Amino acid sequence: MKRRHATAAAAATVLAAAQLAGCGMVTGYSQPYPLEPSPQPMPLQARPAPGAIFADGHEVALFEDVRAKRVGDILTIVLRESTSASKSTSTSTNKDSEISLPGPVIAGRPVTANGTEILDTSITGNRQFAGAGSASQSNQLAGNITVTVVQRLANGNLVVQGQKWLRLNHGDEFVQIVGIVRPFDVRTDNSITSDRVADARISYGGRGVIANANQPGWLDRFFNSPVMPY
Repeated sequence: MKRRHATAAAAATVLAAAQLAGCGMVTGYSQPYPLEPSPQPMPLQARPAPGAIFADGHEVALFEDVRAKRVGDILTIVLRESTSASKSTSTSTNKDSEISLPGPVIAGRPVTANGTEILDTSITGNRQFAGAGSASQSNQLAGNITVTVVQRLANGNLVVQGQKWLRLNHGDEFVQIVGIVRPFDVRTDNSITSDRVADARISYGGRGVIANANQPGWLDRFFNSPVMPY
C-alpha cells in the first residue's frame, strides 16, 4: 500500500513539473514591452492676470511650429516596416583514401601460411558528406501610432514611447513602440516614419481566445522544448 501511494505521488510530481516547465518555456501570447505610463507635464498654477496681452506659460517663439520638442508633447509615428531575408547553403565533400603495403620477401620467398601471403597490407577508405539548408523570412507592418516624448537628451534628440490596445472579438491586439527621434526628422504635420526612429523596439501581438487557439498546449510545448533528450 505504501509503495502504491509513493508511486502515485511521484507521478503527480512529474506531471506538475512538466506543466510548470511547459508554461515557462513558451508563453500563451506575445508579451508586450514593460512600458511605464508616460510622464505628463505638471499643470500650470493659476496666476493673477498681469493685465497685459502676454500670459506667463503660454509663450510661443516667433518662428515656432507645432512639432513635438518638449517632454509631454505627442507626435504620430507612421509605421512603415517591411523586411525580407533569405539564405541558402549547400555543402558537398568526398574523400577517397587507399593504402597498399606489400609483405616482405625472405630468402627470395614471401611469408605465407597455407599458401596465402599473410603480411600483405591494404587499406581502402571513402568518406562522403552532403548537406543543404535554406531559410526565408518576410515581415510587414503598416499603420499609425501616437506616442509621447518622455525625455529630451542633451543633444536635443527625443526619447518617445507609446502603445495602442484594441479589443476585437474576444481578444486584445496591441502595438508598442519605443525609440529615439531626431527633431529635424519630424515633419510639419507632427509625424515621422518608423524608419527614422533610432533604437526602435516595435512590438505587435495579441492575447485572448484567438491568440490562445494559435498556441500549442502546455504538454505539447514541454515535449517540443529544447531540453527534451529526443
